[in-house]
Amino acid sequence: MNTYNFTDSDYINTESYNNFISNNPSSANLNIRTTAANSAIPISGVRIIVSKEIDGNKIIFFDGITDDSGMINDIKLPTPRTVNNDLEAPKGTLYDVEAIYTEDNIDRIYKILMYPDVCTVQNINIVPTMMVASWELEEYGS
Repeated sequence: MNTYNFTDSDYINTESYNNFISNNPSSANLNIRTTAANSAIPISGVRIIVSKEIDGNKIIFFDGITDDSGMINDIKLPTPRTVNNDLEAPKGTLYDVEAIYTEDNIDRIYKILMYPDVCTVQNINIVPTMMVASWELEEYGS
């Protein structure tokens, strides 16, 4: 499986790109929120990769790091056209959201379905490991 960035000219000039865009002409925004302790503590420095497998290739739509508030806002992703028919279920596009927190060797993948003109928030709860100082181990005999 090859990996491409969605905006790479090598990928934009492919039939795969043209088919995907013709089926997903609208867009939606994704916000990421990484926290610990039941959302009480924001976790910064979490690498977020938003991707999708298209025609056997991994296409990366976003790759970034959460800020001091544990957030990444307004990741714009392609979605199908809005359907204005109450009898038809809206169509969405499925993406993979990978959260990598290297301090605790955490790597998780979330599946998220994006709908046109809808802002979605993906909450990611990180449970950091507690680092015990060596003097504490000696003091308690562990």
